[in-house]
Amino acid sequence: METAEIRRRWLAFFESKGHMVVPSASLIFDDPNLLFVGAGMVPFAKYFAGQETAPWQRATSVQKCVRTGDIDEVGKTSRHLTFFQMNGNFSFGDYFKADAITFAWELLTTSQDQGGYGLDAERLWATVYLDDDEAAELWVKHSGIPAERIVRRGMADNFWSMGVPGPCGPCSEIFYDRGPEYGQEGGPAVDEDRYMEIWNLVFMQNERGQGTSKDDYEILGNLPAKSVDTGMGLERMASVLQGVDNIYEIDEVYPVLARAAELSGKRYGANSSHDAAHSHPDDVLLRVVADHIRASLMLIGDGVTPGNEGRGYVLRRMMRRAVRSMRLLGFDQPCLPHLLPVSMERMKASYPYLETGFSRISQIAYAEEEAFARTLASGTTILDTAVAKAKAKATAQAGVQGTLAGDTVFALHDTYGFPIELTLEMAAEQGIQVDADGFRRLMKEQSDRARADARSKKSAHGDTSVYRSVADVLGHPVEFTGYEETVSEATVAGVLIDGVSRSSAQAGDEIELVLDRTPFYAEGGGQLADAGRITLVNGAVIDVRDVQSPIKGLVVHGATVVSGEVVLGAQAQALVDLDRRKAISRAHTATHMVHKAIREALGDTATQAGSENAPGRFRFDFNASSALPPSVLSDVEARVNAVLIENLPVHAEVMTQEEARASGAMALFGEKYGEAVRVVSVGDWARELCGGTHAQRSGQLGLVKLLGEASIGSGIRRVEALVGTDAYDFLAREHAVVGQLTEALKVRSEELPERIASILGKLKDAEREINAMRQQQVLAGSSALAAGASDVFGVCFVRHDTGSGVGAEDLRGLALDLRSKLGDDRPSVVVVAGVAKDRPVVIIATNDMARQWGLRAGDLVKVAAQVLGGGGGGKADLAQGGGVDVTKVADALAKVEHTVGELVTAGR
Repeated sequence: METAEIRRRWLAFFESKGHMVVPSASLIFDDPNLLFVGAGMVPFAKYFAGQETAPWQRATSVQKCVRTGDIDEVGKTSRHLTFFQMNGNFSFGDYFKADAITFAWELLTTSQDQGGYGLDAERLWATVYLDDDEAAELWVKHSGIPAERIVRRGMADNFWSMGVPGPCGPCSEIFYDRGPEYGQEGGPAVDEDRYMEIWNLVFMQNERGQGTSKDDYEILGNLPAKSVDTGMGLERMASVLQGVDNIYEIDEVYPVLARAAELSGKRYGANSSHDAAHSHPDDVLLRVVADHIRASLMLIGDGVTPGNEGRGYVLRRMMRRAVRSMRLLGFDQPCLPHLLPVSMERMKASYPYLETGFSRISQIAYAEEEAFARTLASGTTILDTAVAKAKAKATAQAGVQGTLAGDTVFALHDTYGFPIELTLEMAAEQGIQVDADGFRRLMKEQSDRARADARSKKSAHGDTSVYRSVADVLGHPVEFTGYEETVSEATVAGVLIDGVSRSSAQAGDEIELVLDRTPFYAEGGGQLADAGRITLVNGAVIDVRDVQSPIKGLVVHGATVVSGEVVLGAQAQALVDLDRRKAISRAHTATHMVHKAIREALGDTATQAGSENAPGRFRFDFNASSALPPSVLSDVEARVNAVLIENLPVHAEVMTQEEARASGAMALFGEKYGEAVRVVSVGDWARELCGGTHAQRSGQLGLVKLLGEASIGSGIRRVEALVGTDAYDFLAREHAVVGQLTEALKVRSEELPERIASILGKLKDAEREINAMRQQQVLAGSSALAAGASDVFGVCFVRHDTGSGVGAEDLRGLALDLRSKLGDDRPSVVVVAGVAKDRPVVIIATNDMARQWGLRAGDLVKVAAQVLGGGGGGKADLAQGGGVDVTKVADALAKVEHTVGELVTAGR
């Protein structure tokens, strides 16, 4: 049975049992605690926790998931995948243990001819939580499983949570016995390779607190209602029904593995047993490739792009791990063009958008592989240098093994994208240790900063319970009236000061204010928040500076009480700053238009990757592998302004996601949009999902001026632009500057580029002549300096202070010229210094014989730099240093001469 058919049967079975079929949420989930959706119940967690009321009592889904906590186990066991699909059926205060167990048994054991999975009941085992007698009795009653095949296990195995504070409860797992060829007899407590877990029934009844492990956290209490959350690993069930040894050999994964084996000339399974835990290293690598290619396909498909932080880093690590695995298998050519299309062909049956968006997906993936090839070249060079230094330091400290510092390893990873795994491997080959603890500490610090920033953007307070309390008292979502009006009558429904609910607030207080209805737009979807004023019938005046939606359905106004007293229940009038709203709305409409024009110019791969719509200006991020040529940017700007002249109507309508797709609306469809979506259209030209505010007609924008575009990350470009009067003011200033230039240069405006280029060319020629003359002056006295060289214990030594105005390049030329004149028949050291831009510079050059005597330029220049209050370095034959104290140049030169004498006499 193909995986897509297993998926179809699951949804059909539970739909027949009264469950609503809910589409999979995007892997990218709006939760500061989660990088990705890692469990089937994540999109439903708010319902289990009682934060929101579920729109259905029963639901079922097949949820896309990514987990990377045990990425190092991928390929080594039959159980671990980074991307996987979780079949789930959910009850929100409806049925509980009895029905959950009955449904599971029916679907598993019903024959395939009758729509079930047709598993042999004699090969099924169940586990329950230690003291869950009810579940154990229900298994016997509803399935007939004998008591000896019902195993009681502890909290680590049979008490489920997401790993963070939230819903949890005891669980009952179903295992399938694959037979003696896969391991020991005795049930899942003995061997989880032979006895494969295929379904987990979680009985949600508790809420957990903070903790450090699977069985070390506090149970805070009971949930508002008992619920059910079950999860069946789709890939695990596929491996059972398809009769393959492990999940890497199912129909959605194995074709990539087979193609990788073909490319590398390896024979998968030739030297491995049924047990994945005892596989040949080549087979493990092939599984890593197959898994990571599929996971990368799905992540890029959901809008993730490679980067050095957060989600982007996870994707980059997996892609580069796949490429590196292929290299370890002996395939050194680009592999993604061979492998990614294979994965797409297998996954498109369940996720058609992968095929329609494959041009964009492949463009991002192939560009990342090319970047990794460059990284390997540059990173290897940097790593070799760092290893050499570590070895040299170890040699100087006899008996100590060389170690790469954590900050060096972190720089390789963070700046150059060099994988830590590759650093560890290459360092080990050289007999060098790696300060992995130091690296992890720096990574954690970076991660903590990123997570703190993410949380701060979500809410002014990390704890949203106070907002939930306000929402509960209000009893309904705040009505947003801002699409139709900018002035609304309302009632004060909540007042918070420093995150604490209050009954009133006084003049001067900084507050968060909740109204039962509001025209103020809360920041979201790339659009900045409205500002304005709220007045109460008692005369109180409140200035609104920010508006946020910390939880769904609640709008919170960040404000200052200007005068009077704010009290709960007071009648209010909310007035949006109309000029600001109109300016932001114009910018938002312009963003949609630029998005459309860029897609027309570059193709459908140029999808939106972010935006910010502010008064009179906007920035728009999009996926592209290279910079936009200036001509394309000009064409986009011209196209947008041409549409402005057409004065097209801008209108919004609410429709289903299916209707939105059919209309051609642009979006990354996912959970965050909900089933009903708002589509904003500019005439029949641009159509996009959007919850923001917009101009009424395109002509109201007046003018759009693109300021330029630049890279903000791997595969992502950013356009910045001005709209309306801001664009006009910018062009007016530019025109004034052009006028000043034409007046000063006495040419027409169209002649300016040629005239300025001519002036710049003459300046460069003059600079070259000046540099040449200065170099001649510096070198003019070199013969006399060489002739006047002193003897320092057998070393021919020249030192010279050129004074002010001589730069490092000129000093370097003088040092090399002097070294050449001194010849190679005796050891020679040249030290020249000068002052450039009020800072002293020292250049030291040594010949071969001097270096044989232990006189290295890189060591000597540090002596001079220490006197000057600075630093320096370089090679053994030529080095540069400097500092801050220009009065110590003579002392620095003398110190170098003294050091040369000490080294020579010590060497004798």
